[in-house]
Amino acid sequence: MFSRAVASLAPSATLAVNARAKQLVAAGRTIVNFAAGQPDFDTPEPIKLAAKKALDEGFTKYTPTTGIPELKQVLVEKLKVKNQLIYTQEQIIVSNGAKQILFEAIMSLVDVGDEVIIKVPFWVSYPDMVKVARGKSVFIHDWAELGKKITPKTKVVIINSPSNPTGEIIGRAGLESIAGMIKKHPNLWVLSDECYDCFYYGGKKPISFAGLSGDVYQRTLTINAFSKTFSMTGWRLGYGAGPKELVTAMSNLQDQISSNPNSIAQKAGLVAWSQAGDFPEKMRREFKERRKIMVEALNQIKGIKAPLPDGAFYVWADISRLTKDDQGFCHRLLDEGGVAVTPGSPFGGIGFIRLSFANSREQIKLGTNLLKQFAEKNYQ
Repeated sequence: MFSRAVASLAPSATLAVNARAKQLVAAGRTIVNFAAGQPDFDTPEPIKLAAKKALDEGFTKYTPTTGIPELKQVLVEKLKVKNQLIYTQEQIIVSNGAKQILFEAIMSLVDVGDEVIIKVPFWVSYPDMVKVARGKSVFIHDWAELGKKITPKTKVVIINSPSNPTGEIIGRAGLESIAGMIKKHPNLWVLSDECYDCFYYGGKKPISFAGLSGDVYQRTLTINAFSKTFSMTGWRLGYGAGPKELVTAMSNLQDQISSNPNSIAQKAGLVAWSQAGDFPEKMRREFKERRKIMVEALNQIKGIKAPLPDGAFYVWADISRLTKDDQGFCHRLLDEGGVAVTPGSPFGGIGFIRLSFANSREQIKLGTNLLKQFAEKNYQ
């Protein structure tokens, strides 16, 4: 009945767990939710006021497909100052979240049988987007494998730094090594997913891949969003910056998918960096403390190993000494223990779980204690 591509898709693991947690809460259960990939901070007041003003002024009609010019100019300046990347408005596309940007890029670049290289563990949506494009995902476990995995069919390499789910940040030397391998293949494109670039906690600071020396700029689409940076996950506002020809192809596709991004969200995003630009740093400082609390608590649970993540706001915890069945573990933990975490298998990590520390300190302490009780009762 349905197309092969759509029939092969599975629901997003993170959204599925989050939906189940909400069902239990609606039924009267108390649930600590570490599954949701979104900050618990409210959207900054200047952004909300700009949205209200847009409504009052009747800014509720269609806009240009790739975004209003004034927002694109703000993004040109943001990318220049924050990422040391030089783009023009013609090289910017705004869409309904970074997820749509990624989907449009893959659909614009990948043809039937083309290969896309993805590092494991990966954000759950990458392989499914490749499926819809009728491409083939090729997985690597270390960037040192990249050169051996590139074939004449390879069309795209996806880089995600800081990483969802691990929080890994690829340092300059690592990025230069990746760039060196990519430069040998002139038809290869890079999608650089940088949605967590404001969240870093140690010695490494995120670096935009397109800013490296050589011709990688000409073959890289830089992807980001307001969702995590300004706690605007429900506003659906993301953007991409790259070569004009790719942005034009994506614009043509967006014409047929959704037309323009949400008009009110665009007006809200217009003031984000100018009037709430200190907000990401405020979250970053708080998340750094929450990260410490969560990691220390998890490492006190026998059978769980949780390294400190470099960035993003997730802990990628190894539970393989308790069980390899991470999905069964998460299902039972939610239903019996009252804690929602995301299984690692959909990310390519069997025997792992992902926990978000974008939650209050009190909830982190409560949830990790409940997890400890559950693990000791059922798996030790």
